[in-house]
Parts: sequence; structure tokens; C-alpha cells
Amino acid sequence: MASYANVLEGKVAIITGASSGIGRSTARALADAGANVVLVGRDTTRLDTLRDELNGQAITVPVDVTAVGASISIVDAAIAEYGRIDIVFANAGLFLQGKVAEADEDSIRRTVDVNVTAAVSLIRTALPLLLEQNSGDILLTSSIAGHQELASEPVYSASKHAARAFAQALRRQLAGTGVRVAEVAPGIVLTDLWGYPEGDDRVAERLEAGTGIRAEDVADAILYMLTRPAHVTIRDLVILPTSQSI
Repeated sequence: MASYANVLEGKVAIITGASSGIGRSTARALADAGANVVLVGRDTTRLDTLRDELNGQAITVPVDVTAVGASISIVDAAIAEYGRIDIVFANAGLFLQGKVAEADEDSIRRTVDVNVTAAVSLIRTALPLLLEQNSGDILLTSSIAGHQELASEPVYSASKHAARAFAQALRRQLAGTGVRVAEVAPGIVLTDLWGYPEGDDRVAERLEAGTGIRAEDVADAILYMLTRPAHVTIRDLVILPTSQSI
């Protein structure tokens, strides 16, 4: 991973889905770069462990991002602790695959609520603060499934297409304001979502075969996006394992 020591010194980043996978790795990467991080997720124990690991550079907001008022609670916590927000990373996500005719309606609603509605709500709540300071970064986690229509996961693919479309429409709406908007679209990331908990011995084999990437690889790409000069926007970043054919 490239060295970004202190490049985000003084910045404040909200990260949803911070208790595992891409969110956790990105929290570590941003803290290493000097940022203060607002860790959002449902797993209080994991959030507390990560907060302690980050040595005073983080606070936790244990909340379900789909709950009524969750976005306000997250933004209020960030402002109360740090007085500002510079980065909003709407990363919390659910994966749903299978035949639509056999899908559970509650699972469909939950997937869309987490992947789309909660992300839009958090961004809407934080946006006036970013506009007031004429700077900031908004980043959404989409997926390769948001760039291609995958028959194995139509609901998930639809939700990620929506996240990508929202990011691009918002980016155009905010052009010239100093607030950048982008989406990162990973392929197969070897995280809990794919049945690979942190430290799993099988990860090395998948990496060698080029059939998966690490959450740390995505975090490094995100840090690159966030540290470009103010006149540069990385609009979309698709990051795939070398052997992924889509």
C-alpha cells in the first residue's frame, strides 16, 4: 500500500459499514493518513475494537443506517465530536442473490433500504455542511454489479446501479461547488460478505489465483481517490481481481 502519512491530517470522515470488510479497512487507511473517523455500524463490539485500535482517532455510532433518524444521529455525533465533516463514505451494504420469483420480499426491501435509501439519506443530511464550507468528498460503494446486469443477483445489481446513478447525477448537480462525488465499484472482495473473515487462510490462495482482492486493496484505491488535488475528480473506480472475467 502506498504511503499517505498525514495527507488527511485534520479531516473528518464518516464511514458506514465500518465494523468489517471494506469499511473497516478504509477506516484504518484514513486514520493512518491522519483523519479522524466516525465509525458507523450495528456491531458495537467490533466498532469498539476498531475504535481502540485507531488510538483516539475515532468515535463510534452504533446504529442501523436504515432506522428513522439514523442519518441525523450520525451527522450530529460527528459535529459534536469534531466540529466538521470532510468525507462521507456511504459504504454499508447487503448482498442478495438468487431467483427473483423465489426471493423473500423483506430481504428485497432490506437490501434496497441499506444499499440505496440509507446512503441517499446520509448524504442528504451531511450535504449542507459540505456546501457551506465549499469542500468535501462524497463516496459511495457500488459494485461491478452496478456496471453490469448480473443474472445471478438482479436485486443486488439493481441496487448498485441505483447507487452509481445517484452518485453520477449528484456529481453533476454539485459541479463547481467544491464538493466531489464518486463511486468505487469492486469485484470479488474476500471479506465476511463472501465468507472470508479477516485472517482466513484461504485468502492467500485466492489472491495468488487472481480470483479475489483484499478489502485493503479497495481501501488503498479509495485513499488514492480522496487525495487527488482539488481540481481532480476520480468519477468511477472499478477494481477487480485479475482473473475476474466480468
